[in-house]
Amino acid sequence: MTEAALRPSGAELLEVRRLRLVEGAVPRVPADELVVMNRAWDEAVRANPSLFDGPVASCAGMEREGPDGLVLSWVRTTYRLYALRLVPGATSWLPNLFVSVAQPTDDGRLLVGRMSPSTADPGRWQLPGGSVEPPEECAVIDEAVLRRNAARELAEETGVETAPGDLTRWLVTREGNGNVGVLFLAPRRPERFLRERFAAVVSRERARGRDPELDRIALVGSPAGLARLDGPHADHLEPVVRRYRGLLSGGHA
Repeated sequence: MTEAALRPSGAELLEVRRLRLVEGAVPRVPADELVVMNRAWDEAVRANPSLFDGPVASCAGMEREGPDGLVLSWVRTTYRLYALRLVPGATSWLPNLFVSVAQPTDDGRLLVGRMSPSTADPGRWQLPGGSVEPPEECAVIDEAVLRRNAARELAEETGVETAPGDLTRWLVTREGNGNVGVLFLAPRRPERFLRERFAAVVSRERARGRDPELDRIALVGSPAGLARLDGPHADHLEPVVRRYRGLLSGGHA
């Protein structure tokens, strides 16, 4: 897989034994696209003032390395660059690089959350996770950085604190819009614990006058359970639920 194949349809799940991340050069945005990008970003912020133009790592390409390895190229950008997705024919468009966490219950269901109205994807159901923040200048992104990002996102969105070392890298996902995610598997937790921790996060955020990143959670054990959730779903969600069911049964669904 190369940069030219970063806009597939549907979602793809990749199992890799070795994952290597390589930093690339920041792409040059042509002057005409820059003007339209800034205009699109300003319009998006007016529609959702909670958006911010902070630093983010974008995926510049992915390709196999040997029979069981994968190389992800990434660059330092800001969220403003993603406004190019709204510009027809833009050539400087880059997909997001994100982490997500499959948090199972004791009985084998997975926790999914609905994005709150103040987020970039209000109403969308997805696994806990978020965009990868680039490290300090000259630092690298490696699997340890991804684990820390994933553990932080899980804690911030659900209240479940898990040591990064207790997260197991499971899959690499590629969304229909080209976004690339590294998915970690968390230890199983009791349903009551997960619901209590999430309720505490929601209560704390609202007491501070802020919307939580997730305004609702559900525990699903099958694609049929996902279908009962109103609203859009992240591309990877249904395939991941299927794959986890296969993992529990010892198959390769």
